Amino acid sequence: MSLLFPALHKASSHPALRFGDRQLSYQELAEAAGATATSLDPSGRVAVWATPTLETAVGVVAGLLAGVPVVPLNPKSGQRELEHILTDSAPSQVLAAPGTELPEPLAALPRVDVRTDTAEDESAGWGLPPEPNAGSAALIVYTSGTTGPPKGVVLARRAIASTLDALEDAWRWTDRDVLVHGLPLFHVHGLVLGVLGPLRRGGTLRHLGRFSPDGVAAELSSGGTMLFGVPTMYHRLAEACPGNPELTEALAGARLLVSGSAALPLYLHEQLRQATGQHVIERYGMTETLMNTSVRADGQSRPGTVGVPLPEVDLRLVDEAGERITEHDGETVGEVQVRGPQLFTEYLGRPDATAEAFDGGWFRTGDMATIDQDGFVRLVGRKTTDLIKSGGYKIGAGEIENALLEHPGVTEAAVTGEPDPELGERVVAWIVPADGEPRPEPAELADWVALQLAPHKRPREVRYLSELPRNDMGKVLKRSLPG
Repeated sequence: MSLLFPALHKASSHPALRFGDRQLSYQELAEAAGATATSLDPSGRVAVWATPTLETAVGVVAGLLAGVPVVPLNPKSGQRELEHILTDSAPSQVLAAPGTELPEPLAALPRVDVRTDTAEDESAGWGLPPEPNAGSAALIVYTSGTTGPPKGVVLARRAIASTLDALEDAWRWTDRDVLVHGLPLFHVHGLVLGVLGPLRRGGTLRHLGRFSPDGVAAELSSGGTMLFGVPTMYHRLAEACPGNPELTEALAGARLLVSGSAALPLYLHEQLRQATGQHVIERYGMTETLMNTSVRADGQSRPGTVGVPLPEVDLRLVDEAGERITEHDGETVGEVQVRGPQLFTEYLGRPDATAEAFDGGWFRTGDMATIDQDGFVRLVGRKTTDLIKSGGYKIGAGEIENALLEHPGVTEAAVTGEPDPELGERVVAWIVPADGEPRPEPAELADWVALQLAPHKRPREVRYLSELPRNDMGKVLKRSLPG
């Protein structure tokens, strides 16, 4: 790997970042980020208060230019989580937009205000620091902490470059692309793919600040070529299309629509296809691995799958004994393990957890999946929460959820397993009924699943909620479902 962001070194007037009506060209971004980089402690780490603003993007780029590991912080973090991350990562400085009020204990750190204005004489003092080592830490991104305090995932520059270059190949991503998204900037999807991706390609990011269907329509209809989103966003877009011809036309004209961070239900694939003629591309990744698979922009669309392994990514399924599953029949479920240059370096300060996460060089994702004869990967859930062992069968919660979501009386669905004295575990469905439709009876939903999938996959119990608990990325928090 040579330069992480080649376009920053070309003094180009090509637009790099736009947040609302504020925009920086590549030369202006290089000047602003380069100036901020000179204020950073080269021997420490820097926290970035990751609001959806131009300053966040400039601050992250500044840290990467300076070779200082960047710790993006969720502005919605509670005090306990924030204290844990700051204690664990021990940043020596914090970057934030001027005038931003920071909570304790973050406010106690030495602060660097991120400036986005540039010198009046654009040729004066323009220059960038030497490129840091490819193996050095670029980002420390904290996991969701569903099984304990969040762990700091150390991502090297080489890993970021590798995953973005693999997506260049899969998505035919070029410097002519203009990416539109409204994702948060403290995680892999919004920050690595959504900000660093366009900058590595030399293209343009237009960030919505706050996601809205009208914002998507405006940006895509005025030059945007790609849209990144999560299923909750695509759900809002699908709902808005029938009464919004401008949005429908804008989505239809996009070069690429990409969904990630959680599975996109099959009914949403079909709704969006019927409304716009577009197939939404799904990909599969996680904080520790960056991107592992994707449906290719120039390949076959296969809704319900996350595509095929990306270049340089090795992917395998293993059974409960840790043996590789060689039968790619689209039915046999195993745990996904991956290896390749896209993998994280370590969990910060946790050599025990790092060692436990690997099996002879293969990272244990904890995700369960099938692979068909063409190599397409279909995720069926998490090993700890979504693999249900009932009556001698291994059942993936995801396929039952997709089946339930196709019922006209269901708006949202989650499936879990609970101890059962006869079956080992029984399938439990959590349902948010559709507005304006009669609430479907448990027996009706059980029969619906049995007819579409198999009798042993039917819910043995149905529970109704007004909404499912979700995180910022739209993932259902099954551990937060009522006991």
